Amino acid sequence: MDGNGDDSYEAGRPRVSRRGKALWIQEHSQGRRDRGRRDGLWGLERKGRSLAAAIVGLMFSWEEQQVKDAEFDTCVAEFSSLDQQVFQPTAARSLAPSWETVISKPSFKLWRRPLETGPLYQYRVFGTYTDITPRQFLNVQIDTDYRKRWDELVIKLDILDRDLTSGSEVVHWVTQFPYPMYARDYVYVRRWHTDSTKKVMVLVSRSVEHPSAPEHPKYVRVRSYESHMVIRAHHSFDEIGFDYLLTYTDDPQTVFPHYCISWMVSSGMPDFLEKLHRAARDSGQATGRLGAAGATGLEVEDPCVSGARGEDHEQLSQGTRHIGYA
Repeated sequence: MDGNGDDSYEAGRPRVSRRGKALWIQEHSQGRRDRGRRDGLWGLERKGRSLAAAIVGLMFSWEEQQVKDAEFDTCVAEFSSLDQQVFQPTAARSLAPSWETVISKPSFKLWRRPLETGPLYQYRVFGTYTDITPRQFLNVQIDTDYRKRWDELVIKLDILDRDLTSGSEVVHWVTQFPYPMYARDYVYVRRWHTDSTKKVMVLVSRSVEHPSAPEHPKYVRVRSYESHMVIRAHHSFDEIGFDYLLTYTDDPQTVFPHYCISWMVSSGMPDFLEKLHRAARDSGQATGRLGAAGATGLEVEDPCVSGARGEDHEQLSQGTRHIGYA
């Protein structure tokens, strides 16, 4: 078992079906081709890569890449609009028709809609927790050292750069994907904001390029990623109870069909949020009623692996345990 505690990464490797081997070969070769096409640097010497990184460094601008105040305002406005619709009587709800309901529970709702730029989806989660505080929930998402302890899929998670003016940070995150796929790495800028008057906390993250994190041949770089988390306290930031809205887009660049990726995200996101919830609960001493707030046990119909059997089914199903967000 490797240092991250995932037995799928044992030195001896588990036995893999012919389909799994084919996926590995396809991902391996496609990943090499894609990385070569993107920047042409992998065949160059270290000197050439260093020069390219220096050029990117000259181009990196906090003024352009920082998370702006207006983005927080937009996130809060979206939360308020959705909040009014979610708690209206069913007949009166008027969610945009492009949003498809995936899960609908009293304290956990998941929607998705197709992206205009391709076959993938944007996801939106609206939920409630009644046994932890808003501050715990935010802190567990921004504390990189703590995440290395509670998220067994983390290979690397470091803050690369900070902008003291705006409070934005650049983070490098490498996470395991189910064998035989490569690990994925993300470089993203993030910033959070709290407003005690409106009783909201907002965390915005999106992918960027940064000279301190050049692409690595062992990982697949995820270049399209964005997440917005809005937390609204029921009382105060340090009292238990809050609602949250997560809006999330991610292109993991896998060789699986896109409908399989959609199923993996739809199934894996509730599990990841519950893992986040447990980590927040374990981080402090807050106590309260643990009602229907958790997302554990929510199931999504599986259109992708229903025809698979044995090892193929297991390899595809592993993907739901490797879903998360930064």
